[in-house]
Amino acid sequence: MVLNKEHIIKKYDLDIGKVAVYNHYMIAELNEGIELTLEKTSELIGISELHFRNRDFAYITVRKNSYSVDPIIYRYIRKIENLKALAIVSLNTFDQHSFNFEKYFFSKKNMRLFQKTEDAINWIKTIIKDNQIEEN
Repeated sequence: MVLNKEHIIKKYDLDIGKVAVYNHYMIAELNEGIELTLEKTSELIGISELHFRNRDFAYITVRKNSYSVDPIIYRYIRKIENLKALAIVSLNTFDQHSFNFEKYFFSKKNMRLFQKTEDAINWIKTIIKDNQIEEN
């Protein structure tokens, strides 16, 4: 799992993959071959509710492994008011091609594709107001 130099609040090792929670975002690296459905997404949503109940946050998915995503999940998670941004980190050509399709379902929320996790984190810091993010 890609971790950055900021302080990790909590790490989770789930059936679907690994999640690291930071002050204002979470980074997930999901397992090879899973199908990310709304039911499986509920674990991630539960983690976000536990750590970010009353404050803005972002979600970063590092797609090192190949897995499928049910686009219907975006229609549900876009309704999470305090989820301000979603970043996908991938070098995979397929992910780059499917990004616009996925973004269509996540419409009206900030969503971007990056090749480096560090770039995704820097973008998130521009979305979530700088005064809300504590630098360590």
